[in-house]
Amino acid sequence: MPGSEPSADTRFGTIALAGRPNAGKSTLLNALVGEPLAITSPRPQTTRVAVAGLRTEGDTQLLFVDPPGLLDPQYLMQQAMLHEAAHLLEGADGILYLVPATEPQVPLLASLLPDGLSPLPPTLIVRTKADLVEARDQPADGLVVSARSGAGLEAVLRWCGDRARPGPFRYAADDLSTQPTRFFVAEFVREAAFACLGEELPYALATEVDEFREGSTPLYIRVIIFIERDSQKGMVVGQGGRMIKRIGSLARQRIEAFVGEPVYLDLWVKTLPKWRSEPAALRRFGFHLPPETAS
Repeated sequence: MPGSEPSADTRFGTIALAGRPNAGKSTLLNALVGEPLAITSPRPQTTRVAVAGLRTEGDTQLLFVDPPGLLDPQYLMQQAMLHEAAHLLEGADGILYLVPATEPQVPLLASLLPDGLSPLPPTLIVRTKADLVEARDQPADGLVVSARSGAGLEAVLRWCGDRARPGPFRYAADDLSTQPTRFFVAEFVREAAFACLGEELPYALATEVDEFREGSTPLYIRVIIFIERDSQKGMVVGQGGRMIKRIGSLARQRIEAFVGEPVYLDLWVKTLPKWRSEPAALRRFGFHLPPETAS
């Protein structure tokens, strides 16, 4: 929504988080914003489409963007993920480059990105997951942080604030994100599926809000869970519907905390063959395809 009426001395900045899958980007985004916006999972490649979170303090508004992790793409969906991540990094005012403190080396950020990018904006190396490393063994090549304990977050925020540029706020001071509630509802259902299902199946699964009845009590939301093969439907539904009920219960708790009201969550499972390699399906689910593969 349009920004409120900030003073002439306000500042705004966009900060992008970068790193390989499972570097802790989503956990750090949630800590920086102060709300659990981005879904998290111990499994890599949980983030598929960028999540945006806002933090407004005093005269400074920061837009934190958590794009997909930087990976070597194996199929069209992963190509789209890398394309989006690279585009967002180029356009940011600053980059937080996350590398777990448990990793001995910090690869050059440029080595993880496609060739031909413009020079990247100022970048801060952030060593995440500091709570997993003894203090005497913590790396010296970057700012060491723990999103869980909060250690190092103030220093990260100071660096980000210094990247902000003079100008009006772009969003209302009490906004938490630039994305609609429907986006987060679909993400929370996918997060629950990641938590409940086996190692491989969640990667073949997508979610889409099919109906969102404003004003209903409880709030009625229908979400479609798409899988790639009919044989996967039974795994999502489970014997006697137990798995789909478990996914729904977990997701509903997350959604109710987010929207602040009771929710009736209606989950359906449908097959969309090979959606991870189909341009039309990927665009439907919010992916931005590289120009050379967008046909």
